Amino acid sequence: AATYGRLTGNPGVCLSTLGPGASNLVTAAAYAQLGGMPMLMITGQKPVKKSKQGQFQIIDVVNMMRPVTKFTRQLVNSHHIASTVREAFRLAQEECPGAVHIELPEDIAAELVEDRVFDVVGYCRPDADQSAIEKAADMIGQARYPLLLIGAAANRRRTRLALTDFVDKTGLPFFNTQLGKGVVDERHPQFLGTAALSDNDFIHCAIRRADLIVNVGHDVVEKPPFFMTQGGTQVIHVNYFAARVDEVYFPQLNIVGDIATSVQRLQQAVRPSRRWELSYFQRVKAEVELHLGKYALDNRFPILPQRLVTLLRQALNDEDIVTLDNGVYKIWFARNYPCYQPNTLLLDNSLATMGAGLPSAMVAKLLHPDRKVVSVNGDGGFMMNSQEIETAVRLGLDLIIIILNDSAYGMIRWKQEGLGFEDFGLQYGNPNFVQYAESFGAQGHRPTSCEDLQRILDHCLNSHGVHLVDLPVDYSLNHPILNVLLKEKTCIL
Repeated sequence: AATYGRLTGNPGVCLSTLGPGASNLVTAAAYAQLGGMPMLMITGQKPVKKSKQGQFQIIDVVNMMRPVTKFTRQLVNSHHIASTVREAFRLAQEECPGAVHIELPEDIAAELVEDRVFDVVGYCRPDADQSAIEKAADMIGQARYPLLLIGAAANRRRTRLALTDFVDKTGLPFFNTQLGKGVVDERHPQFLGTAALSDNDFIHCAIRRADLIVNVGHDVVEKPPFFMTQGGTQVIHVNYFAARVDEVYFPQLNIVGDIATSVQRLQQAVRPSRRWELSYFQRVKAEVELHLGKYALDNRFPILPQRLVTLLRQALNDEDIVTLDNGVYKIWFARNYPCYQPNTLLLDNSLATMGAGLPSAMVAKLLHPDRKVVSVNGDGGFMMNSQEIETAVRLGLDLIIIILNDSAYGMIRWKQEGLGFEDFGLQYGNPNFVQYAESFGAQGHRPTSCEDLQRILDHCLNSHGVHLVDLPVDYSLNHPILNVLLKEKTCIL
């Protein structure tokens, strides 16, 4: 339901029973709330006007949902249903979108409702103050090393068009957050890369050199693409709301209003300046591309995540969709997988929960049956929602599920090593994934080489049904590259 909201802009709706059914929605609520995805949850409850079974399965669901939703309410009268539903939908879609919740007790659900349905009433978002636009234009003109950052809230149709026009007209180099991938085509000559890490990556050479970053659509809910420091790079915050001040993010200027309109007005106010020294950023771009491509063609097996990224990018069309669960491979996809269209690499960089990758792929395929959809999961994350293979088979979806099999929680294992801890408590045994898939009526595959994987991918992409690929992965370069090389690198002059 959350991914439906993410891809359509309309709230996805999910239902559950009371008690444990409702508590199982808490992670989904947090996922949608932090990720800015409009979603309505409707949960059941025992009758409120009389006792039915004492306190059996009764918990305070409304207060449980309060920290992870924009709105939560129990219905105590059927006459309130129409207005409450309309208000819930309104709040779910209003910027910043998120999760809302309605609790429907049994006795209220049984009442006859004669109220009319409330009409949907549109509204216009306010524009930013002209003085803020003028001050921002002056700051951009006075900067020597200005950069543009594209974040999650920029992923709206009008804003995507406005940002592409802004980059084309001004020539400003840009980078994106993980949730900003594909907002502007990453083949654009001014694209520098994705800030998949918060610091020390090659893209951070450009970020550190910048004296001004125009941040369009990023919010502190997403993992930071960089850390602000006192007296360091200045930041202009362009969003629907003012920046939430944090120790690592405290912009010098807020441009608050409709993002697309703000970007259009900035584009009209900003002119390329002779003060700008942008050639350094192109040298960083070349350095980033050199290092990202280093293992792209390495055919060792078990496979390197960098090689898988390259194989998938080569196999898929511009509009095809890859969904990710959460694990260390997400860093490699965010850094190495270029997106040519929005919403073609679906990942979560806010709650970063495991178990969301496969359900996201299923709804992406339901919404876009004409596109190829590939779900990439770690073995740990896959097993948290693996039963949904049955749903995918029952719905007749054409879907490819890739399991990166290292028999471990690879992300935490990588972090343990980076912190100097012993390798402890993160390895486990897996089932036979090929047989597991076949038990649900899906087709299972286990490649034995990169060449074999290419053959299997070609077969799966051109076949019907649910295909599961049990892919052994080699994470041996995670620590040497992400923990050692990046911290020891020297930025080019």
